[in-house]
Amino acid sequence: MWVAQFYPFNRPRQLITSGGLGTMGFGLPAAVGAQLAFPEQLVIAVVGDGGFQMTNQELATAVQYKLPVKILIMNNGYLGMVRQWQEMFYDRTYSEVDISVAPDFVKLAEAFGAMGLRAERPDQLHDVLATALSHKGVVVVDIVVSKEENVFPIVPAGATSSDMILQTDGV
Repeated sequence: MWVAQFYPFNRPRQLITSGGLGTMGFGLPAAVGAQLAFPEQLVIAVVGDGGFQMTNQELATAVQYKLPVKILIMNNGYLGMVRQWQEMFYDRTYSEVDISVAPDFVKLAEAFGAMGLRAERPDQLHDVLATALSHKGVVVVDIVVSKEENVFPIVPAGATSSDMILQTDGV
């Protein structure tokens, strides 16, 4: 959702997204398919750590077929969108969203034969992205973000676009 809001798209068909309506884990397989369809294009998947864990075996496909896809993991240790709903609409009653016990995504990438990188602080991001984008093969970038970072705007269940929440108090 952050990509849809903040990336400066300048031509049609630059974004494939489930729009928050699809199955968690859509990003990596969709990127593999896009890379197969457009082998000369730069394809970047921006995924959450939960979704990535659901489909990370597709790294094998990307490596096997030498697809130079880049995977950027927004790693907050939660099923982020579900956690946000529980925070905002269920009085912070968190249920089954903590995924802080997770693999080391850099080592996982390397185990599949891909490059693995990590940015733990904002000042590391530029250099890590430059390295990832200059690499010819599959790259997984683990980007550590705040545990309670939310995506806005959000439309509550059963509401209309006119009921959209732009941000919460204190944001």
